[in-house]
Amino acid sequence: MDEQGYLRAADACLERAARWLEPLEEIDITASDGLVTMEFEDGTRFVLNRQAAARQIWLAAGARAWHYRFDDAAGVWVDDRDGHELFGRLATAVGEKLGVQLDVPA
Repeated sequence: MDEQGYLRAADACLERAARWLEPLEEIDITASDGLVTMEFEDGTRFVLNRQAAARQIWLAAGARAWHYRFDDAAGVWVDDRDGHELFGRLATAVGEKLGVQLDVPA
């Protein structure tokens, strides 16, 4: 994937995450160029951000962090260690923090 393709895919991923999370009243969502910050009522902050140099998306949630690369064939962001999909992990991490089960965004 070339640089422009990566930027398009990364920006679409971040926009999708922000749109999906925005209705959750328990989280303050801030989206800016290459970054989606989720701040919870207790002050905990999760961050989803574009890492252009590595052509990845990184998710930091509490004491954990994951790095995702875009899988062109599947059209999804997958973890560079075990291959899980980004939005599944994001739904799990946010859901666990809120004490609810969240569906992966469409």
